[in-house]
Amino acid sequence: GASAGIGDATARRIVELGGRVVLNARRAEKLASLCEELGADRAAVVAGDASDSETVDAMLDAAESIFGGAADLVVVNAGVGLNGGVLSSDDTKWESMVKLNVVGAMRLMRRSAERMLSSIEKRGDWQERAHDIVVLGSTVGRHISPFSGSYGATKFAVHGAAEALRREICGKGVRVSVVEPGLVVSEFQAGAGYDPEWFEGLKERFGPVLEPADVAETVVFIASQQARVHLADVLVRATRQDYP
Repeated sequence: GASAGIGDATARRIVELGGRVVLNARRAEKLASLCEELGADRAAVVAGDASDSETVDAMLDAAESIFGGAADLVVVNAGVGLNGGVLSSDDTKWESMVKLNVVGAMRLMRRSAERMLSSIEKRGDWQERAHDIVVLGSTVGRHISPFSGSYGATKFAVHGAAEALRREICGKGVRVSVVEPGLVVSEFQAGAGYDPEWFEGLKERFGPVLEPADVAETVVFIASQQARVHLADVLVRATRQDYP
């Protein structure tokens, strides 16, 4: 999900702090532009559908082949929104949303965990070098809302999968964290089909609302903790956002 919004901001912040990133999204031209901006020595591109096994493996392979080692931070961010609840949302879009938001997220979590565990087993260094899987959830994945109920249901599933994975692997030194952003201004709203006037009303009510860089800062804060410290769940809202 690095072509816009939170994914783009997170990639930029990681590189600012000296990290190297593998960028994924469907829009190859957007990724190429971002990669050029960040620098070929700091960024690599794997374009494709994040719900496909081949794309997931290609991302993790790129980290090893281009940057010389298994990824020690994986941000599970790709996703799509959908306006409406169980009754009011477009049910023809449910399957594609679930495939990306839930199946794709779980697949990346699983593949990342497998590689991190293998790396830790070989190096035996989890206490010196943190290994993080940071999953982007949502406030509506904890506090369901009728205007985004179907999307929120997928985020409930993602939160559950992340906690399940945490319990499976935390004893081996891999940290699995969930970041639950509230209202963030990005391309997400248009893609989800929210009415622009309605969304402007929310911005006026809650504003100033979160920006992608605010969430990116939370991601890097989680990953920058000492290896013995784990921030498992962080919910981030705009100060004036009372709901959800």
